[in-house]
Amino acid sequence: MDKKAIEALARKNAAKAANTSGRKGFGKKYDPNLKDEPTDQATLKERQEHERFFKEMRKREF
Repeated sequence: MDKKAIEALARKNAAKAANTSGRKGFGKKYDPNLKDEPTDQATLKERQEHERFFKEMRKREF
């Protein structure tokens, strides 16, 4: 490759890197198909029980 082609490629890559200033929705959800966080008490209680159960299981040795 000659110098002009390399310079053009470098400019193209720099422009592409500068264009992606941040990821959309990063941190909120990883999958756009997921539902929002539930607010009803039954689902929240069920999740708390699941968290407690798995936390207890992690303490055990198999």
